[in-house]
Amino acid sequence: MDIAKEIAVPLAAEHLLPRLKKALNAVMNVPKDVADMKNKLDRIQSIIHDKEKKAADEEGNKAKVKQLVQTSFHMEDIIDECAIVEERQLRDDAGCVALPCKAVDFVKTKASCLHFAYMNEGVESEIAATKDKNESEFGSQMHPPGGNQNSMFRNLRDAPLYIKDDEVVGFDVARNELIGWLVSDRSERTVISVVGIGGLGKTTLAKKVFDKVAEKFKRHAWITVSQSYTEVGLLRDLLQELRKENKENHPQNLSTMDQKSLRDEVINHLRDKRYVIVFDDVWNTSFWDDMEFALIDDKIGSRVFITTRNKEVPNFCKRSAIVLQHDLQPLTLEQSLNLFYKRAFGSDLGGRCPDHLKDISAEMVKKRDATCWKKFSENLSKELEDGLSPVTKILSFSYHDLPDNLKPCFLYFGVYPEDYEVENVRLIRQWVAEGFIKFEADKTLEEVAEQYLRELIQRSLVQVSSFTGDGKPKFCRVHDLVGDMILKIAVDLSFCHFARENENLLESGIIRRLTIASGSIDLMKSVESSSIRSLHIFRDELSESYVSSILMKKYRFLKVLDFEKAALFNCVPEHLGDLFLLRYLSFRNTKLNDLPTSIGMLHNLETLDLRQTMVCKMPREINKLKKLRHLLAYDMSKGVGYGLQMENGIGDLESLQTLREVETNHGGEEVFKELERLTQVRVLGLTNVQQGFRNVLYSLINKLQHMEKLYIAAIDEHEVIDLNFIVSELVLQNSQLQKVRLVGRLNGFPNWVAKLQNLVMLSLSHSKLTDDPLGLLKDLPNLLCLSILYCAYEGSCLHFPNGGFPKLEQIIIRRLYKLNSIRIENGALPSLKKLKLVSISQLTEVPSGVCSLPKLEVFHAINMSNEFEENFHSNRGQRAQWIIEQVPFVSIVDRFWREENSNF
Repeated sequence: MDIAKEIAVPLAAEHLLPRLKKALNAVMNVPKDVADMKNKLDRIQSIIHDKEKKAADEEGNKAKVKQLVQTSFHMEDIIDECAIVEERQLRDDAGCVALPCKAVDFVKTKASCLHFAYMNEGVESEIAATKDKNESEFGSQMHPPGGNQNSMFRNLRDAPLYIKDDEVVGFDVARNELIGWLVSDRSERTVISVVGIGGLGKTTLAKKVFDKVAEKFKRHAWITVSQSYTEVGLLRDLLQELRKENKENHPQNLSTMDQKSLRDEVINHLRDKRYVIVFDDVWNTSFWDDMEFALIDDKIGSRVFITTRNKEVPNFCKRSAIVLQHDLQPLTLEQSLNLFYKRAFGSDLGGRCPDHLKDISAEMVKKRDATCWKKFSENLSKELEDGLSPVTKILSFSYHDLPDNLKPCFLYFGVYPEDYEVENVRLIRQWVAEGFIKFEADKTLEEVAEQYLRELIQRSLVQVSSFTGDGKPKFCRVHDLVGDMILKIAVDLSFCHFARENENLLESGIIRRLTIASGSIDLMKSVESSSIRSLHIFRDELSESYVSSILMKKYRFLKVLDFEKAALFNCVPEHLGDLFLLRYLSFRNTKLNDLPTSIGMLHNLETLDLRQTMVCKMPREINKLKKLRHLLAYDMSKGVGYGLQMENGIGDLESLQTLREVETNHGGEEVFKELERLTQVRVLGLTNVQQGFRNVLYSLINKLQHMEKLYIAAIDEHEVIDLNFIVSELVLQNSQLQKVRLVGRLNGFPNWVAKLQNLVMLSLSHSKLTDDPLGLLKDLPNLLCLSILYCAYEGSCLHFPNGGFPKLEQIIIRRLYKLNSIRIENGALPSLKKLKLVSISQLTEVPSGVCSLPKLEVFHAINMSNEFEENFHSNRGQRAQWIIEQVPFVSIVDRFWREENSNF
């Protein structure tokens, strides 16, 4: 034994102790290593954004970018593993007080830390290898596309300049409008812009217009603007074109002239000359800063004609020039068919389709997934199969022009099905949950995300498909061609994956964001080792076992889990709480009827969407979610407007910005005291409000100074809500309230609502007011949308006074059964665009004064009395005739097929 001991001790000192010491140091350094890794991750992601543009056309460089992406994924995995252990430790510390349990937890935690430390070593080696390759290969061998690539880009860009007139389809109206603007007799310099997504035909249209009008101007020039132009380069190109057009042979070398000399020379060429200058494909909003002073305004009818993908470009010109903007739209089906015929039958049949092929041609143009197109796609050349198509290449320029912070937000549209219209607030909350949004002082993350979305819309990459009543984008989508580009880039960057029918996900490589729309994808069999951060389910049928498989340990990294409209499952397993990192969870429009108590373990949860579910009561554990920002729910079994029963402690949700809807009769005044603690609330919905709540409502409205939207609904149509209290002038001056909806009987219209200077939308329903409220509301400076619904007013006449409602754009009046006249005085409603009348049985005539509405675009009369319809259709009276002749969109419908849900 002594000999063995003598041998073992030195061996242990020489070999084992250093390893233990190294392991101990590694464990101790884990927090610092995680912080360092976060910094390195930011740097690597910046390198990826910088390199991916240059690697877009070279397969070898694409592989290097992919390697960088995978390294960044490994780093994210380690950081998130540490976060999970930390969350588990917090949970176990709270629930485990026995010493043996703590000892076991200590060993497990330190073992996990040691594991992370060795993982960190592996990633450090990977970063070093990537860095070496990056410096030796990325840095030295990365060149702009050369030879054939440059030639191809030039051909793509220049091709529209050589298209014959008979090959152009669908631009007649736009061309005539633009020509009219260019040759009009307006003397001021005017900027005329054509805005649209890449590949839509802006250059083709501009060239055809330019060719028609150029000779009507003393000076004319066409300048193609590169993404990376310089002011000196642009002035030099313009001067060269002007000299060429004027047939000058100037001895001075343009390459030696500085910025001021070039600008002065351009001015000399344009002074006292009526000119038209086309700047094709302008990307940068600073364009006008660079060119404004060179393009002098001698008040002789000069024109600047620009094409751009970015709506902000013409906006920047407005500070010193008149701007006329044409938003170019995609071709209609008929125009698409004509273009298809020209291409398919141009050489042999003069662009005319044979009769026996017309039906199948129409089907081919209309359908996207038809077998014929699939076969056609499979037979494309290898160049198009492996790379981007020419049109998609053009669109990809817009992606590479994006700042780094917008790129992941834009690519996120790849998680939604083709042609999918996504609600803006849903998209924004998912961006926040994914960590795409950067903090900005004095703004919520959601407000910053709105800025990001607005910029994507301005750049014509995202289309707005519908608007809210106050004119803000509500739903958006991306064009099919843009969607194709997104999916191609998303594959290269392993950003997201859209699972196809019968697909084996094991063959798809690393999957970060997964979308499942097919019923045949088996998650249990397809994904063995999951690093998925975002899972979007668009299946109609989901079994409980399927839901349970998603919530297994292998999906522990999930940050976004969206079940919206997966209607068939009604319960969630208790181990939902194991998804420690989850930030966004939606069960919207499912048949879920209960939440597990483990919901309280989701300490990182920011959004919980339970709208249109059967959930009627929240577990007490919900109050543990200190980071929860948006809680949206109402009990679908009772109809829209019935909220959740919340246990005491709701005031602990100190991060809440949105709370809709909460039943105030469950808990009474104590609920209001809890609500007063939610000082960050922007959107608040209160249901089952009772008459005795006057004082607590007064206190709540005075204290929640960040509130932007307020919805109050009485417990039933007979209950009187008393809102006639005095709100202090200081509160009114600082109030951010923009939208107010009051549902239920009022004992009088609340005067303080009429003093909300930021109010843009007001909806009254079941109010049973006997005094016309319009006299109180007429001076609201920012009111855009007014809805008076379901017996909100029981008088016989609504009167819009002279000069009232300066910005009101939309009025909806529905089911006011005693109303028999609407009077609009001269000068009232100068901004009104839409007037909608529904089921007003006593109203027999078009509102008086309607002929004085200068901006009316839409007039709807739905389910009105027979006398009203007869008077209108017989064209009796000046008002009906004026509507028919002057209002673009008129709809007189006998019966309204669907009534909007009422609260009662």
